Amino acid sequence: MPDNLFRSATTPEPLPTDYPDFLSDLKERIRAAQGRAALAVNRELVLLYWQIGRDILARQQSLGWGSKVIDRLARDLKSAFPEMQGLSRTNLLYMRAFAEAWPDEAIVQQPVAQIPS
Repeated sequence: MPDNLFRSATTPEPLPTDYPDFLSDLKERIRAAQGRAALAVNRELVLLYWQIGRDILARQQSLGWGSKVIDRLARDLKSAFPEMQGLSRTNLLYMRAFAEAWPDEAIVQQPVAQIPS
């Protein structure tokens, strides 16, 4: 039986001398990309939460939405996005307060854009 049939299972091939540096560089780039992706998600979520709060606030002011509508909205959003946290009634009210405290979208987008990418 030829010796090379079992070589890869019993004796690893010698690695190129630059392999450890290459692996280290790839791991560093992957971690950096993961960090940038997490920051991008956080930026988008902050803007989304502000927009949700703004829309709730606008409907409460113009259409007279009350707490029952917010309760229902929280249940319906949780049902539509069961894997997503942060859509409780309390959090929807926090989003509303956030939008009420900073009513200008440009003011919200400016600090969010400053989060390093």
